[in-house]
Amino acid sequence: MTAEETVRRYGSMVYRIALSQTKNKEDAEDVFQEAFLSLIRSNPSLESEEHRKAWLIRVTLNCCKKHFRFMKVTVPLTEDIPCEFTPEEEDVYGAVLSLPQKYKTVIHLFYYEDLPVKEIGEILDIKESAVKTRLFRARQMLQPKLREMFEQDE
Repeated sequence: MTAEETVRRYGSMVYRIALSQTKNKEDAEDVFQEAFLSLIRSNPSLESEEHRKAWLIRVTLNCCKKHFRFMKVTVPLTEDIPCEFTPEEEDVYGAVLSLPQKYKTVIHLFYYEDLPVKEIGEILDIKESAVKTRLFRARQMLQPKLREMFEQDE
């Protein structure tokens, strides 16, 4: 698969992950470019499309970490979320973005990228049980935020 085909196929996923991590459109675009430049530069021999997708997710998350090392300030999300969300879904996603990094990452990969726990563990290089624990704790953190949000709507 060419780099151009890879960008077409996985570009929106990479951008969503980058935006969920950086909370800023410009930073997400920088991470997006860095992730695909890494693909072009390293030209890894990947066994399957599943491996290509996992490789891109891992590289995108690593590019986000690298980006944060150089930037000491986190800019709040001011851009619209580039997905087809209803207003309620945008509120939920905003609550997800407010989570600490390690919880936000597993929630995003599990619910928004539809990755199974095993694959998330492989990508993040943590045990499946750690992924499950992070998902459980993230849900616990989200529950009062979401309850409050939806009680206000009633």
